[in-house]
Amino acid sequence: MMRYLLSLFVLLIGLYSCDTTGVKSEDKKKGEEPKSDLLQGDGKEDDPSIASSSEIKDEVKLKNGIVIKWFEHGSGETIGEYDMLRIDYKVKLNNGEVIDGNHLLKKPSMLFMVGFGMQTPGWDIALKELRVGDQAEIFIPAKLARGEQEVPGLFPANSDNNLTIRIMEKAKPTREVDGNKVWIFEENTKNKIKFDEGKEVEFHAMAFSPSRPLYLNTFRENQPFKMKLEDYGLVPGLKKSLINAKKSDRMYVYVPASEAYGSKGYLDLVKPNEPILYNIMVMDVTSNPQ
Repeated sequence: MMRYLLSLFVLLIGLYSCDTTGVKSEDKKKGEEPKSDLLQGDGKEDDPSIASSSEIKDEVKLKNGIVIKWFEHGSGETIGEYDMLRIDYKVKLNNGEVIDGNHLLKKPSMLFMVGFGMQTPGWDIALKELRVGDQAEIFIPAKLARGEQEVPGLFPANSDNNLTIRIMEKAKPTREVDGNKVWIFEENTKNKIKFDEGKEVEFHAMAFSPSRPLYLNTFRENQPFKMKLEDYGLVPGLKKSLINAKKSDRMYVYVPASEAYGSKGYLDLVKPNEPILYNIMVMDVTSNPQ
């Protein structure tokens, strides 16, 4: 029961993102919740069984301690930096206890972008060894999992993780403009008012850079941002990506470095020439107040 309550709590606090004009660093703390909230289902039904066979067909041991065992080798594309994947997964401790997974949140699949630390460091390392269609079990040593971090009643400190995963596809963006990519994974089609000229959008989100995963989370302060197209000081790619957004839309937004902070970077949160990933929930879209 504890893990279901925690997963629900984490899902709720993970709905929101960042202002790009003034931000605070989000340091990892002991007892911090796992990041399963960062992965969001796309609503596509699929076979809930991750591995079709218990027979191990291949095995690779990496120098960092990660071990990958394949149940099935896929025939799809290899996986690289900043690929958006649709996955079916679960994470177990060495004692077999499941501590994370899309089915704990009643999701047939989740979206995950490689390279932004959306889960533990071992995920980004191991997934680059896979390809679309692979079904594998991945041993992630504690140092590349959550390290000394613990959540009482869920997982202890210095716990190895065992990730079982099926790479279902590389997810195509819902829309793309000037290199900025948007994946809408929840949408209320009854909402018709779209953000554009003469409108104001209110939103929560989380922001990630490759060097500083989850460097800001506005939901924790419960202070959503309000933005108009004529506002200055905002990441250009974020404004472009939010055009046509509607109330209750939930989306991932990938902003390339050229549409973010470019060669200058931003403080110690976004290094020069780094892209940004946003996880956004649109709270409202209204007529621009005069």
